[in-house]
Amino acid sequence: MRTIDSREITETVKRLCIEANCHLPQDIRDTIAGCRRCEPFAIAENILGKIEENYRIADEDNVPICQDTGLACVFLEIGQDVHIEGDIKDAVDEGVRQGYTEGYLRKSCVRDPFDRVNKKDNNPAVIYYDIVSGDKLRVTVAPKGFGSENMSQIKMLKPSDGLQGVKDFILQVVEDAGPNPCPPIVVGVGIGGTFDKAALLAKKALLRPADQRNPQPFYRELEEELLEKINMLGIGPQGFGGRTTALAVNIETLPTHIAGLPCAVNINCHVTRHQSAIL
Repeated sequence: MRTIDSREITETVKRLCIEANCHLPQDIRDTIAGCRRCEPFAIAENILGKIEENYRIADEDNVPICQDTGLACVFLEIGQDVHIEGDIKDAVDEGVRQGYTEGYLRKSCVRDPFDRVNKKDNNPAVIYYDIVSGDKLRVTVAPKGFGSENMSQIKMLKPSDGLQGVKDFILQVVEDAGPNPCPPIVVGVGIGGTFDKAALLAKKALLRPADQRNPQPFYRELEEELLEKINMLGIGPQGFGGRTTALAVNIETLPTHIAGLPCAVNINCHVTRHQSAIL
């Protein structure tokens, strides 16, 4: 059994909150650059260039890439041979509070969905726990802006809707979103499980590198097909038209009930932020 002090978790979460908001992952940078080289529309190519300039300034000056620094989504993969000394939830929340305060990140969490009073600490974090083998703790912070989160949808399809029903739903969600999620977007898709699990699968899909396809040939081909069709919608960067509406489509699946075909679509803007550390 390996012991990890909860104070170490706090420090890690604080650091990752700042890094995730100020430094775009390399896979997203590379994908944007590749799209820019292949973008035939002058306005779209110019906007992609502005996006590159923006994240370079954020990187050099250590300032947020986007003014919406999001709700802090924290994914914890806890080794079964790890013992946490202290309260893990309190440690994560304190890390978020410190990160958003010391990093001068906008605090966007309200204390109640209806009274809309800002909590001014971006707490509580949205925490997802997974127990895995080993004696390590992997922490991933993925701030989620709501321009894109608001465009996400879930549908409880019938098995008879089949593959075509899933394709039609995903394309419709992206078309309905239009320019609102600040394209080019990354499209996370969860298929299977239950109502809630499909949504979690879709969110986890956004953590996969944009240049990494599903290892199963069927879903790899489906991701490629959907990406092509989405980029034929003509929405383009920031909604001004072009070939680059999406950077990637990431699909994750689980077995499901004989009577169901849950499908969730979780959208991220081009600022697909996530940073990880292993303790």
